[in-house]
Amino acid sequence: MGVDLLNVRGLKELAHQGPVVMVNLMRFRERSLDGDGSGWDAYLRYSALTVPMIKARGGTLLWTGNAKAVALGAQQGNQWDYLALVYYPDVAAFIDMMTSADYENRCDPHRHNGCAEHVIICTNEAYSKFGIGASPSPRV
Repeated sequence: MGVDLLNVRGLKELAHQGPVVMVNLMRFRERSLDGDGSGWDAYLRYSALTVPMIKARGGTLLWTGNAKAVALGAQQGNQWDYLALVYYPDVAAFIDMMTSADYENRCDPHRHNGCAEHVIICTNEAYSKFGIGASPSPRV
């Protein structure tokens, strides 16, 4: 598997195996490592290939946006360029995509070339106006 730092074991051990939303935090390289444009350009190539793979597994891109400023918390280490919220029907769909040969060979090189840092946080719904999955009682 070529996707570095993917926590397959930790994801498989989650008690919650229903719908999830992956919070993607990205910091782009100024120049793509392959020399083909900027880090953003490489990310656009990555996204064009990855979104159909997400949809093929029952997922969808919910929201994307540019990070503007740290509003609360330490700025050190929290400088992000872009965020994406991606729905998957379950953790298995995410793992299936991320560990597929198609993702490893076609998509991940663009992600690696474009992103200086890419963190994905697995979440399950506690409350949502999106109405995506079954909402358990909110934790306060």
